[in-house]
Amino acid sequence: MLGADDPLDPTPRRVLVAGTTGVGKTTTAGRIGRALGIPHTEIDALYHGPDWQPRERFVEDVEAFTSAPTWVTEWQYTSVRALLAERADTLVWIDLPTPLALWRLVRRTVRRRLRRTELWNGNVEPSLWTFFTDRGHIVRWGISTRNATRERVPELVRTAPHLRIVRLRSQRAIDRFVQHLDEGRG
Repeated sequence: MLGADDPLDPTPRRVLVAGTTGVGKTTTAGRIGRALGIPHTEIDALYHGPDWQPRERFVEDVEAFTSAPTWVTEWQYTSVRALLAERADTLVWIDLPTPLALWRLVRRTVRRRLRRTELWNGNVEPSLWTFFTDRGHIVRWGISTRNATRERVPELVRTAPHLRIVRLRSQRAIDRFVQHLDEGRG
């Protein structure tokens, strides 16, 4: 596995960003897209339809955008995870310490709820009280799945040997990595 300061040759063209819920995958994917001058497709926006229901065309939409020569997206959703890994050339793994990841998730969830921020297709974070009543609440999901990526990513070394894996363990490493991508383009 590579780190923030390791050179990437050739330059990444099809990039996945992996990590547990709330670590900043979407923000980082957008930054990587801007640094490389390639399109970022937010996979949550493709997945979630109105009322948080999965969109019927989700898999087809993912197949379509990953057929392009360049893209960046988040590595999520069981139904497309293998396809994404097969078509990507680089996976950026945001592996922050669990307390920091959970803090970011809680802070983001509370901020979105209080501001009633519209996310995808009219959806907003549910009432904060649903943490206690909904097993699928995003914070509960983040807690219960916090180690899933740590199990999935090392398996890619065997199942997707073509994939370069960059492991970033701090915000500083994320910032350095994106800066190197931006400098390499200029």
